[in-house]
Amino acid sequence: MTNLDTAMPRGPRLKLPMRVLKPAAVYFALVFGAGFVLGTIRVLWVVPRLGTRTAELLESPLMLLATVLAACWVNRYFSSGARPAASFGVGLIALALLLAAEIGLGVVLRGGSALEVLLNKDPISGTVYYALLGVYALMPWLLNQYLIPAGR
Repeated sequence: MTNLDTAMPRGPRLKLPMRVLKPAAVYFALVFGAGFVLGTIRVLWVVPRLGTRTAELLESPLMLLATVLAACWVNRYFSSGARPAASFGVGLIALALLLAAEIGLGVVLRGGSALEVLLNKDPISGTVYYALLGVYALMPWLLNQYLIPAGR
């Protein structure tokens, strides 16, 4: 056995990052995909008829539903028996991925800086948007803590 063999972690410790990163990536992809579809519908059809604020407020409950369904699925598929800290990490990493995608697409599609993408929001629908980001980050943990039965 070499020094390298003894220095490398084995077993569950080696797999821990993947037990958080993979569900976070899937959670992000599911919610981002739903948001991309709903956002396209909002921008192309709803905004011209009802205005930006109303369109964003109408989209919010659908995004909340997508968030809850995606978190439920990810928790069931990936995190059965996961510690609360792992579920919390899934939400935080997914939030970082979502914000990175939001900033990246916002800069590319709308121009401007990353700060403008994050801060140029309607006062009412923007507040709802930021609240939903918080719910999005916490949802895997909340479901793990309160809605998934103890026996799993």
